[in-house]
Amino acid sequence: MSSIVAFLMSILTFFASITSLFVSPEAPEDTGEFTPVMRFIISSDSHVATVGDTQTTRIEEMIKLGYEIAENDEEYNKLDAVLMAGDLTDDGTKLGFASFKAAQDAVLKDGTKALSVIAKSHDSSSMGNAAAGEYFTEITGQPTDFHEVINGFHFIGLSVSSIDGDHYSEYQREWLVEQLNEAVKDDPFKPIFVIHHEHVSNTVYGSSDFDGWGVDYFADIFKRYPQIVHFSGHSHYPINDPRSIWQGEYTALGTGGLYYVELTVDDERTVHPQGHKKVASFWVVEVDANNRIRFRAVDLTAEEYLVEYNLSSPFERKYLPIQQFASSKAPEFKDGTALKVKGNKVTFDAAESKDGMPIFIYRAYAVDADGNRIPVGKTLAEYYNYNVPDTVTIKLENLPEGDYTIEVVAENCYGMQSAPIK
Repeated sequence: MSSIVAFLMSILTFFASITSLFVSPEAPEDTGEFTPVMRFIISSDSHVATVGDTQTTRIEEMIKLGYEIAENDEEYNKLDAVLMAGDLTDDGTKLGFASFKAAQDAVLKDGTKALSVIAKSHDSSSMGNAAAGEYFTEITGQPTDFHEVINGFHFIGLSVSSIDGDHYSEYQREWLVEQLNEAVKDDPFKPIFVIHHEHVSNTVYGSSDFDGWGVDYFADIFKRYPQIVHFSGHSHYPINDPRSIWQGEYTALGTGGLYYVELTVDDERTVHPQGHKKVASFWVVEVDANNRIRFRAVDLTAEEYLVEYNLSSPFERKYLPIQQFASSKAPEFKDGTALKVKGNKVTFDAAESKDGMPIFIYRAYAVDADGNRIPVGKTLAEYYNYNVPDTVTIKLENLPEGDYTIEVVAENCYGMQSAPIK
């Protein structure tokens, strides 16, 4: 009997050892106020072309603002790292890479680690994967794929494959698993920060099959590590859109970008709204001694926070898509809000969000005597900027002949519409 018990115990011990890599531990006990023990900033898609262009200026401004945010924290005033999730350059030239590096070097201070990955879409477009990677490493001293430990927290980055023509390689997949296992073995309770350029398909806003900015090279691996916090760019979709944080088997966030904003609107992808090149954003990410994580999105132009998310541990799931949808509420117009009509345009006071999530779009309809609604115009709510206009104007198009009423509704990103103003 004792031998049977010993055998069963050995089996249990074996399974406990191999599953320890993938457990979801309870969050450590809350010990009070959130005090960071590590802080980094991250963005992507700087698209630097040459020395002194707008894109290099934004890199410098982002890092300076990161230091300002850090230094205003009386409890922890360090900026430990600056990360960029690919498309550092606009066309992958040596001038572009050198200009990117010079912009960082101009403002980086001792004690701040600079970590970046390079992407296939722009960074390897001129020299090819291999040459771009070699030059990047030559001028930065950083490998294109990296595993760094900062204040006890693991950062893993994946660049485009070193093989020309490939996107990511099987070798990189194997390497990733090795690095993740090493991080979990070091401390299974801590978040593991993973960066590569493209979104994982069907996670954050911009990654759907229709949007087209997602890839699946590492999706099956990420699912095995619930403590992963993944950052990606590529789409330029708004950083403060509630769909730009996603949780499932792990956590994922879109980085927005330093060079223009883009969206999908209805059945149209790659929509570039008016003023889109003025939009620049980044994340400030902090972790405390209890492995609580705070994410704050920053509008670089306005130097203001756009949104904040908090997790009690990397294993907490409070931003699941279904939860986000369920907690959303339709916007509302203030009582007495009126449409002012001039020619083929209507102007009105902006609606109010009732759930803390931004208003996504305004839609105008022509409604006939039978109650049929015909779409006649729409405009985005400019929520990707900190300074959202107080008044909104919609240009009316393809108006039908006959008598009808014009109605306008405000809609959030989950399609929930306000009561109309008429």
